[in-house]
Amino acid sequence: MRIRQLMGARPKGFAMVLTGAVCWGLSGTVAQHLFQNEGFDPGWMVTVRLILSGSLLLTGTWLWRKDTAIRGIWRDPRDRLRLLLFALVGMLSVQYTYFAAIAAGNAATATLLQYLGPVLITGYWALSERRWPKAKEIVSVLLALTGTFLLVTGGRTDSLSISGAALLWGLGSAAALAFYTLYPSELLRRWGSAAVVGWGMVIGGIGLASVHPPWPSGGVWTPINALFILFVILFGTLLPFFLYLESLRYILPTETGLLASAEPLTATVATVLWLGIPFGVPEWTGALCIIATVVLLSTGDPGKREKTKDPIAEQKKSLQRG
Repeated sequence: MRIRQLMGARPKGFAMVLTGAVCWGLSGTVAQHLFQNEGFDPGWMVTVRLILSGSLLLTGTWLWRKDTAIRGIWRDPRDRLRLLLFALVGMLSVQYTYFAAIAAGNAATATLLQYLGPVLITGYWALSERRWPKAKEIVSVLLALTGTFLLVTGGRTDSLSISGAALLWGLGSAAALAFYTLYPSELLRRWGSAAVVGWGMVIGGIGLASVHPPWPSGGVWTPINALFILFVILFGTLLPFFLYLESLRYILPTETGLLASAEPLTATVATVLWLGIPFGVPEWTGALCIIATVVLLSTGDPGKREKTKDPIAEQKKSLQRG
């Protein structure tokens, strides 16, 4: 009877992850529209998104679950220092570089380049364990390099199909994502993802507010643009976070990692169909190579997944894009 109930709940878990991944992907495309067509500043968007999302996450977690970690995380001086470092170097960096990559290029390329983060994580584990990469890891790196080459050059060797700024911000986003995923493991184990991510957002947003104040500056303010901004904040942050965590009650973390690959695919399709960004055969091939890399790295052996806490799944569990 118990097994039958679990099997019946699996479609619910799959639907939650896919819905969250689609929301994440669409939020990047909506942000691109606001930056490039409506004049909104990426720094302002990051400040507002982090402060509002973090505040709502902390408040909702406290009211819903009475989570003592919301306060407890501040008691230990070492945890306070770890949290501040995670917020300013991890959360703020991964958010800002991602949105800057979107503003300089497009949501599809920015999302796909950020998905190179798991490759960097894999390389880190190989170096830290002082071992040669496994065959699957070598194939993953080759796929990632091939995909990146096709994505940023369009298959040509004499020019880039995106700006140099978009490429640098995108690669910086992948590096920031690797740090974001690896660094807070102890904090996540002790205090849970809601407290760590919620405070990380608030602190990161306050830190950026000194440069990009949260009050409106620039941009075309219309009712539809206000709804777009709310979409980026709520449906691009809080709803996917909730759906992802809830899905872990019904399906395995590795399965959520695989299904979360729908995010870059959604961002790519939405960018092409809605915003009219040209994507030729080389770019689509490169996108599929990078998505295949994520899928391949998500299917590690059980022992390895236990040891590394499944970095692909942890990437989403700790709310990668915030």
